[in-house]
Amino acid sequence: MEDELSTLVGPEDEDWRVPVSELESRQEDLASRLKEAGHEAALIQTPVDLYYYTGGRQNASFLLTAEGEGRLFVRRSLSRAKHESGGDDSPHTVESFPRMATFAEDIGCTPSMQFGQLPHAFATRFSSKVNATKDCTQIVHSQREIKSEWELQMMAEGADVQLAMFEAVETVGGEGVTEIELVAAAEAVSRAAGFGGNVQMRRFPLQCDRGVIVAGRAGGVPSFFDSAIGGTGPHPMSSMGSGFTKIKANEPVLVDLVHLHRGYVVDATRMFVAGSLSSQWQERLDDMVAVKEEVVDVLDQGLDCSQAWRQGLALAEELGHGDNLMGMAPDQSRFLGHSVGLQLDETPVVAEGFDRPLPIGGTMAIEPKVVHLNGSIGSEDTWVRDEDGMRPITMDGAIPWITQW
Repeated sequence: MEDELSTLVGPEDEDWRVPVSELESRQEDLASRLKEAGHEAALIQTPVDLYYYTGGRQNASFLLTAEGEGRLFVRRSLSRAKHESGGDDSPHTVESFPRMATFAEDIGCTPSMQFGQLPHAFATRFSSKVNATKDCTQIVHSQREIKSEWELQMMAEGADVQLAMFEAVETVGGEGVTEIELVAAAEAVSRAAGFGGNVQMRRFPLQCDRGVIVAGRAGGVPSFFDSAIGGTGPHPMSSMGSGFTKIKANEPVLVDLVHLHRGYVVDATRMFVAGSLSSQWQERLDDMVAVKEEVVDVLDQGLDCSQAWRQGLALAEELGHGDNLMGMAPDQSRFLGHSVGLQLDETPVVAEGFDRPLPIGGTMAIEPKVVHLNGSIGSEDTWVRDEDGMRPITMDGAIPWITQW
């Protein structure tokens, strides 16, 4: 089994497990938050949060008491769960899952559960066995809003890969090339660098196409996804993102790419054109960059995310884009930025109702865009708010807002 586990490495045999020190600090923080909120324990069962707290996402349930005792109960794979938890250095015990009939007796406490995230049937089955009634979903989400230095390093490394994805788009693009061919070029770079194939989301139906490249009129096609840009997708079952639309001369091509490095999201958008943009499209792009700067400035001051939304919206309306900001009626999205981490749609959001600042250590994709019937245009980078204010994680000035083929 040791020989088998020795293959669980990254490129150049690099150990890509989450550092034990990270797991320790996360578990200590969660225990403190549970105690402060009056919870006896938490039963963590969503795949993303299992990875966050234990270093892996096996078929398991993680129990953490408010006193800091952690136990990972594993159905399969026990050997892999032990390895991913840090082996002999794991901050929690790793054990086989007991019989459900004796689970409550084995854990010896009444845990809170992630009722805000779990499927109803699954949650009902477990809660009936352990008498759980309290919800710890928001405690977990609040903790994960603040990224550690290690997490920020993962995102910085992801941004390097993402830059290469945009460079691949620049290399293969041009008049007559299809959207989906551009996505394939970007995907090849991302997959070769270790992207696992899934973008994790909180919001049902938990689906997202991470490569949204839309050319000309396809940029005005809405989808089920709550974002400014929909896109045709290749077929109705995959009805967002890139399809078979070909790039035409002088039409805006919006390239919105996500990369995940060891689970951590970076999100950015740049514009491309085969030829040159009209003065009208260029003005729209300049206006969206101005809205972006307004949002960043508000967050930089430590003001509420809802205020950043209101000021960004007011500027967009003043510039004449109220009916086209983040989509066209009735399919407009009502946000200008979304927090990212292990999931694409974390909190807080630059939207009404988020009456609190982006916390120190918070990471957010800020993405004002305008959508018209004949195309879409906008900007996006992923940012972190640190002690000095807002700082870009992704490309910033490495690639211009508009690139000509």
